[in-house]
Amino acid sequence: MTTMSAERTALRSLSAVAEARQAARTFLEGLGQSAIAPEHADAVILVVSELVTNALRHGGGTYTLRLAAHPGTIEVAVEDPSPRPPRMRTPDLVDGTGGFGWHMVNDLALATAVTPSPEGGKTVRALLPRRTRG
Repeated sequence: MTTMSAERTALRSLSAVAEARQAARTFLEGLGQSAIAPEHADAVILVVSELVTNALRHGGGTYTLRLAAHPGTIEVAVEDPSPRPPRMRTPDLVDGTGGFGWHMVNDLALATAVTPSPEGGKTVRALLPRRTRG
């Protein structure tokens, strides 16, 4: 199993999301070009971006990103200090206040899980495919 851990601390910083996306790109590149289909790499980057944005916006501004490659899947895990789990919301098509992200993560992922941490926070995990089934 190939793993990587990237840890960032930020206060609602857009650069923190960009850094997380870059860390995910670097991780995926390290796996090799044939290890992940391009469309699945894009999905991993999108899920990293969404989970880190949510951690910054709703989780207190601190997050830990962990990525792991398993046979057939990529695991994205984002830990933050908030005990509140993500929730499905009706997307806001008028005021632009969101509601799309958790739906998108669940649509792209094979599975998602939210695990409370002993310190009072949580880890949100998404398991994504590496290759197209065919």
